[in-house]
Amino acid sequence: MDITNILNIGSEPVARAAANASTRTESTDDSFTSLFNSMLSNVNETNNLLHKEEEEEIKFALGLSENTHDLAIASAKASTALSYTVALRDKFIEAYKELMQIQV
Repeated sequence: MDITNILNIGSEPVARAAANASTRTESTDDSFTSLFNSMLSNVNETNNLLHKEEEEEIKFALGLSENTHDLAIASAKASTALSYTVALRDKFIEAYKELMQIQV
């Protein structure tokens, strides 16, 4: 299902969401590789958001930006992404520990 046609919106985030939705429904690959690649992309996106937050902090500290909203938004995005990434890491570690306890 292509949500860009339904909503008639051509923004980049909507196009990405539509592409991700179509690949998820068409692909039934639940292998470890797909899970690992998804986690790596999540970590990369978190790193990008943290770098953007740091750039906004530097701009604000140097007086290059007077807009505190950009700094607050970048900080909130980075904090949320980092919390999500840490929660995923904790769940992966918990699952790994459970697998290690299985008697073969």
